[in-house]
Amino acid sequence: MGMNFWTPQTGEMWNGWAYTYDANKIRRFKQTHQPSPWMNDYGQFSLMPVTGSLKFREKDRQSWFSHKAETVKPYYYSVYLAEHDVTTEITPTERAARFRFTFPQTDSSFVVIDAFDKGSYVKIIPEENKIIGYTTRNSGGVPDIFKNYFVVTFDKRFEIQKTFSDSTLSNNIESNSNHAGAVIGFKTKKGEKVNVKVASSFISYDQAERNLKEIGSDSFDEVKEKGRKIWNEELRRIEVAGGTPDQIETFYSCLYRTLLFLRKFYEYDENGKIIHYSPYNGEVRNGYMFTDNGFWATFRALFPFLNLMYPELNGHMQEGLSNAYDESGWLPEWANPGLRDVMVGNNSASVVSEAYLKSGEAYEYDIENLYEALIHGANNAGPMTAVGRAGAEYYKKLGYVPYDVGINENAARTLEYAYDDFAIYELAKKLNKSKAEIEKYRKRAMNYKNLYDPKTKLMRGRTKMVNL
Repeated sequence: MGMNFWTPQTGEMWNGWAYTYDANKIRRFKQTHQPSPWMNDYGQFSLMPVTGSLKFREKDRQSWFSHKAETVKPYYYSVYLAEHDVTTEITPTERAARFRFTFPQTDSSFVVIDAFDKGSYVKIIPEENKIIGYTTRNSGGVPDIFKNYFVVTFDKRFEIQKTFSDSTLSNNIESNSNHAGAVIGFKTKKGEKVNVKVASSFISYDQAERNLKEIGSDSFDEVKEKGRKIWNEELRRIEVAGGTPDQIETFYSCLYRTLLFLRKFYEYDENGKIIHYSPYNGEVRNGYMFTDNGFWATFRALFPFLNLMYPELNGHMQEGLSNAYDESGWLPEWANPGLRDVMVGNNSASVVSEAYLKSGEAYEYDIENLYEALIHGANNAGPMTAVGRAGAEYYKKLGYVPYDVGINENAARTLEYAYDDFAIYELAKKLNKSKAEIEKYRKRAMNYKNLYDPKTKLMRGRTKMVNL
């Protein structure tokens, strides 16, 4: 789990399908925070090496590539860009990354730094071989003041430096526009390696510089080796035997993907204290924050797995949920990075309850604050349909959400709410809540029965039948 990922992008700037295997051209190497193509991205910016004529627009600068000249590992990526005769390598830390571009012999080697559209800024600082900037691009779920600040440093002096605003290239060292970017260039010898360090922060330029120190003085290969060891340590928590090589490969490939999200949305200040930019109110707060996860899709398997195999990490996630409640007034059901109106259910109840019942007492976090958040979410409709419980008043009075009151997925919501009430009931018992409160949620956990149709032996939606 990192605060950001890096990916080659074959799709256009706006496309949620960033990398498709059947594509044959790469447009950029993008810092991404995207949990799915449907949610799309936020805070993205990119780098792209170019040779020959100076091409900065994404359609012009893209290059043919082949999977035969591509290496993909959890801690390392490499690809040969045929049209530019450049090999690009990337190895990351949690909040930073090292690039290594191997150029041909030419007087016109370039790197394009693209801050994307929807409002962005770049500034070239030639005396430091550095570019700074920010991007505001997002797909929702952020405050109005949202920015992702970045810093990019090179180990080679700039001989050419330009910026662009939308489609206009200039000799200015600064650009603040809808779509800002920078282009730096230099002469290179055959096989010359140009090293780049890059980091970002949702808080400030100073914090981005601080995050860049994750790399320290480590070379590209040293960062790569540290990444390899980290992933081996995480993956070897589970050792499997008895399968075919293909089955074992599939298992660890799936385990790797299981550990990509929730995203670490926190940083470390100058004193090593954990802080985070709140995707809910735009403030910088103390403590953990995690995001980019929909509980509807993960409460059944991912979180039970994390409780068993990564309980300390799950404890930090519970702290993050408590902070999310303090900052937004609700627990997220689909965070990306803030509250999003996606999917049904109130499954934060399951995530919070199970974590505490299985391992919560081993780690200190404010379970009473989280319990308060569960009760609030279980009895109120939220600021959007997928937050809190849509149809809460009907559910509390009738024991189900009717299908004739303008609330979609009413049967699914009822069944989810009943299970979530069961989770609250179990947690209430563990926390020694009043008998009346425990009984209330025990009874509500049985609401699934209200949708059972004995004729079809299926769960079916019901009409309102009575006026509230």
